[in-house]
Amino acid sequence: MSDASTTAALTHAPVLLPEAVAALAPRDDGIYVDGTFGAGGYSRAMLAAARCRVIGIDRDPRAVGLGDALAQEHPGRFTVLEGRFGEMEALLATLGISAVAGIALDLGVSSPQLDDPARGFSFRADGPLDMRMDLAGKPAADFINAAPEEEIADVIARFGEERHAKRIAHAIAASRPLARTGELAQLVADALGPYAKRHKIHPATRTFQALRLWVNDELSELEKGLVAAERVLRPRGRLAVVSFHSLEDRIVKQFFASRSGRVSAGSRHMPERRAAYPATFTLLAARTPRAAEIARNPRSRSARLRAAERTSVPFAA
Repeated sequence: MSDASTTAALTHAPVLLPEAVAALAPRDDGIYVDGTFGAGGYSRAMLAAARCRVIGIDRDPRAVGLGDALAQEHPGRFTVLEGRFGEMEALLATLGISAVAGIALDLGVSSPQLDDPARGFSFRADGPLDMRMDLAGKPAADFINAAPEEEIADVIARFGEERHAKRIAHAIAASRPLARTGELAQLVADALGPYAKRHKIHPATRTFQALRLWVNDELSELEKGLVAAERVLRPRGRLAVVSFHSLEDRIVKQFFASRSGRVSAGSRHMPERRAAYPATFTLLAARTPRAAEIARNPRSRSARLRAAERTSVPFAA
């Protein structure tokens, strides 16, 4: 990556950044985790907000490489680690850290990944059909070129919430092999035909989302990451999570609800249920982007921030 590209990546402002940092409320001498380092936006903002220490984590080795410049700017205050945020407890242990004051998770694909056609995440620019965040394992092309049609339809339906998943999977199976993002995007648009005109988003949006989530096992990683955060946060430590679609947001919302002691109020047909977990979190406000941010960055339109503060209740396995 060129110096210009590095600078652009490190100065990119993530969605809902001021709101997330406000929710984290960084304090001097606190230790904070940027669990999805990406372009470094959250790390940079937390370092500027207080005289704190920040540990960046990212599964993408190219993102980790960007962290070197930030570490040089803030000697002794910033460290970047390669790995998944679901493994943050073990990763932090390598630095002798067992508890932190705050954790930020900015879910999904980062702008540097999305903007680089060679990574294969975008349907707007032609590139290899890859989508791997950590550059390990099998790319998306291997899956769609080898999996049974029924399995492809199931992935697109479950992870993309695409109602026409069977139609798309049939078109994929009939056109294999596919190697480029441009090929797949056009194939999905052609398969949906008149159905595509009923939606404002690109017809391939849900299919690309589904493949990316499946290739990177993102929803399982999110579940692991939330539990890991619950384990390493100090009492009064805060967790801020920005999600970009309903599947992610549902997991975060349900986790916070269950860990804050919220239960169904019950009815005359069903008695009130007891909380399944102790109240390890207190809920803070949820936020969505303002109109000005959506106008400036259309990708932010579906984003939602949820934050919570850790109580002193011990973690229950």
